[in-house]
Amino acid sequence: MDGPSDGRTVGPRDPALVPIAQKVERAERLTRDDGLALFQSNDLLTLGRLADLANRRLNGDRVYFAANQHINPTNVCVLRNTCVFCSFARMPQEAGAYTRSLEEIFAEADAARDNPTREFHIVGGLHPKLRLAYYLDMFRGLKARHPGVHIKALTAVEIAHLARLERMSVRDVLIALRDAGVTSLPGGGAEVFSPAARATIADKKLSGEEWLAVHREAHRLGIPSNCTMLYGHVETMTDRVDHLLALRALQDETGGFLTYIPLAYHPDHNELGEVLGRTGTATSGFDDLKNIAVGRLVLDNIPHVKTHWPMVTPFISQVALTFGCDDLEGTVVFERVYHEAGAATPMWLGYDQVVSLIRGAGKQPAERDSLYQTVRTFEDWVPAVPGVRPRGPEGPTFQISHRLQAGARGRRLPVLSAVDASE
Repeated sequence: MDGPSDGRTVGPRDPALVPIAQKVERAERLTRDDGLALFQSNDLLTLGRLADLANRRLNGDRVYFAANQHINPTNVCVLRNTCVFCSFARMPQEAGAYTRSLEEIFAEADAARDNPTREFHIVGGLHPKLRLAYYLDMFRGLKARHPGVHIKALTAVEIAHLARLERMSVRDVLIALRDAGVTSLPGGGAEVFSPAARATIADKKLSGEEWLAVHREAHRLGIPSNCTMLYGHVETMTDRVDHLLALRALQDETGGFLTYIPLAYHPDHNELGEVLGRTGTATSGFDDLKNIAVGRLVLDNIPHVKTHWPMVTPFISQVALTFGCDDLEGTVVFERVYHEAGAATPMWLGYDQVVSLIRGAGKQPAERDSLYQTVRTFEDWVPAVPGVRPRGPEGPTFQISHRLQAGARGRRLPVLSAVDASE
């Protein structure tokens, strides 16, 4: 036997984690050195145990999810040739480039009308000619057609791009978005704040300080947001810790972050993966779980930590629910960004499938809206007959995504009873 069988807690196997465990048990804030020690440790079970303790203090056994739908209006992006980690972006005349009309977007949103959709998650490329009016008309149209659905829309990078196009301040763009119906901002575009890493993977993109400045302004205007970190590319462990500390510092200042989402880099179909020789090799489940746990331990002032199952698989995400995570993303419906990068995961999960995953981890599912207000609990829940995936407007992007769904690297996807990986 490796440890006591009388119910006592087993101490860390890694001696470097002993003082950190004591801090966590006393609910003390961790330092930069503590964060480095966490990332450098291979004692994954202790990391998970400590993060689970920290999460239970905040959220108990409750795990949130959103009945959400991802909408990507365009993949045309002026940074196509400089963000070398991205597989989604296209130049205007490049094969696979698309820009949806408002009618197409409204039709795609309507395709999920029979599902209990409560959030539209809207992000896309930095189109050189799409002006602010296009987005404002989109949001107003979605709110008119779906008044009960929250709109979580546009990354800090997209907002700064629109401000430059319109020669407006970021503040004025944010006010216009808020007035058109935007409820909150997603956390994309942060990547990793390290200037050296950004110079390698996204040379012309918004800097880390500029990303933080957009979210600071949003928070001041009463627009909450999410925050992210892209890991598993060229960043160092120090870069990871400093990124988390920058997020923690802004949260101390504004209190506007709702949730933190670590995002796993996918190396397929992009230049960086080829340069690194990593094509076909995604992040390990070990590192995926470590990033969830360390995020929960360092970000003591951000209430929620989300696992993004389209990136790390529903199965790793289910395990993450005992590693400090209290949010399982959602139903998604049409996920394009990560599947263009070779994510060999389902394109969507049904409502009951998400509930089953959470229940299967011994947790209590709770459906939420964009602001983490509980809209439904499941004490008397009985699984329904598996649903049929909503069908949106057909086109090149859907066809590409369907091919990727079948397995970008020719792999047969594993299927558990709770998850249907088929169309």
